[in-house]
Amino acid sequence: MGNARNIAFWVVLFLLILALFNLFSGGGSTLQSREISYSDFVQSVDDQNVTAVTIDGEQIRYRSNDGTDYVTVKPEDAQVTDMLINKGVVVRAEQQEQSGFQAFLLSLLPFLLLIGVWIYFMNRMQGGGKGGAMGFGKSKAKLLTEKHGRVTFDDVAGIDEAKEELEEIVEFLRNPQKFSRLGGKIPKGALLVGPPGTGKTLLARAIAGEAGVPFFTISGSDFVEMFVGVGASRVRDMFEQAKKNAPCIVFIDEIDAVGRNRGSGYGGGNDEREQTLNQLLVEMDGFEANEGVIIVAATNRRDVLDPALLRPGRFDRQVMVGNPDIKGREKILGVHARKTPLGPDVDLRIIARGTPGFSGADLANLVNEAALMAARVGRRFVTMEDFENAKDKVMMGAERRSMVLTADQKEKTAYHEAGHAVVGLVLPQCDPVYKATIIPRGGALGMVVSLPEIDRLNWHLSECEEKMAMTMAGKAAEIIKYGEPNVSNGPAGDIQQASALARAMVLRWGMSDKIGNIDYSEAHEGYQGNTAGLSVSAHTKELIEAEVQRFITEAYDRAFQILTDHKEDWERLAQGLLEYETLTGEEIKRVMKGEPPHSSDPSDDDGNDTPSVTAIPKSKPKVKPAGDSGLEPEPSA
Repeated sequence: MGNARNIAFWVVLFLLILALFNLFSGGGSTLQSREISYSDFVQSVDDQNVTAVTIDGEQIRYRSNDGTDYVTVKPEDAQVTDMLINKGVVVRAEQQEQSGFQAFLLSLLPFLLLIGVWIYFMNRMQGGGKGGAMGFGKSKAKLLTEKHGRVTFDDVAGIDEAKEELEEIVEFLRNPQKFSRLGGKIPKGALLVGPPGTGKTLLARAIAGEAGVPFFTISGSDFVEMFVGVGASRVRDMFEQAKKNAPCIVFIDEIDAVGRNRGSGYGGGNDEREQTLNQLLVEMDGFEANEGVIIVAATNRRDVLDPALLRPGRFDRQVMVGNPDIKGREKILGVHARKTPLGPDVDLRIIARGTPGFSGADLANLVNEAALMAARVGRRFVTMEDFENAKDKVMMGAERRSMVLTADQKEKTAYHEAGHAVVGLVLPQCDPVYKATIIPRGGALGMVVSLPEIDRLNWHLSECEEKMAMTMAGKAAEIIKYGEPNVSNGPAGDIQQASALARAMVLRWGMSDKIGNIDYSEAHEGYQGNTAGLSVSAHTKELIEAEVQRFITEAYDRAFQILTDHKEDWERLAQGLLEYETLTGEEIKRVMKGEPPHSSDPSDDDGNDTPSVTAIPKSKPKVKPAGDSGLEPEPSA
């Protein structure tokens, strides 16, 4: 439809330009005639070289004896007719028509061209939406028809509770009498809340595949325009379409783009976003009921949504879609591995144990990376080795073996990472060390990865202190080995992680007796949220920084003492890393004992049975290493 409108526009524009050209050119005959001066025309008449003359207003067209056509323009005071008749020349006059309709069209044509060009560009600015330039307020919701690539609840795994909540909505649409006979009413809205990549949009597509009812999909940003009132008009139009197709489902992705708390932005209550939100609130639960229209929305920023949007009667259900546990990860891996030929040694449960904190999107990326690695070396199926390499690449970054390092740089990196590993093995509440490497990966020159044996749900004070000691062990190792004057910038990432963890302990988790059980995080860091107006005195700020420094200093001293007490083990591990570059958890233990890393008895080696990296609590669900010797961004504690 949009292509037909574009073609029609260009055809009309071409015809208008052609008409304008003809008007200015004065007809086709003029193009075929030779122009001469009026004096030459008079001379030709005197020489009797003119056979017939046509007078068209001020224009004179004539043909000479040799058959050539000429054209000229007569002066205003010239008596041409009498002269020609006296010479015996045949004279023919043509009636003037341009003074009326043609003159009017000639004056109107530029305005028509300008209006046509304006309509075309306004239509392009609106993305070719319905109605073009005159359809600002038309909804951009698309009716989803999945003839190919249909997604059902069988394709959703690892989030069983969320799936059950939405399965009930689908059942209500299929068999409403089952619920209405007991007085139950169909929910008006369901809000899917969770971190990025956990499957919120996939759940919505599964509802569309299962329900068998019309399914409209739109993004929250599609409502917002530069013109005030356009978004509200689009909301009205969207609900009008939904009512005509009821019962139906409307899915709004990233609703926080339009549903943010009112009064927190610029423009008071008159800006476009707030007008759009007001209209959405009225349509969902106002004087006029929208029976049979269910709104499903997704967001990962529930904290910024307006309270009126979250009350019962609007979004009756708030479905939490979190990161999956170990059983959920195993099911998700099974779903993504359906189209991937797996080798006989692949155990999805071991891979699930090794990926705590991974979201569904992360697991899909892991399976894809493993398949690419297997294809790169020409395998016909994906092996466990491919999954391990893919896991290392996803969690730690790709290997940078082409990076040129001097012997001194490699040695410092080895002692730095060995310090992390030794302290992590000595302290009982640290997560088990999974792997240590001095091969540059991502932005780090080396890395030690530690991981929990089970999914970690909370942290205790003693665990945080040991985690911080393991983090600060890299700097302690460099100072013990090379002295304070020769310490490098390698511990920069460690210091960032330790500082973030210490500030979380002091400001948010109440783990400092001197600070107490008060949440100072937003006021201390300058944010304006629920604690707007809360001020922190200079004395309290000094106390907070003193407590943060105390936690980090105690962690550093603890790591320093452990490395001093276990210096031989630390030296052996550093030399082992220099020789082998990468060691797994069991290999690290053997090297520290003075044994070769690879056992002659295969049963003694756990191989790939060790789980993978853990994350600092309440951080991004992406898994982070326990320590590294490169510069890394500060994690959110």
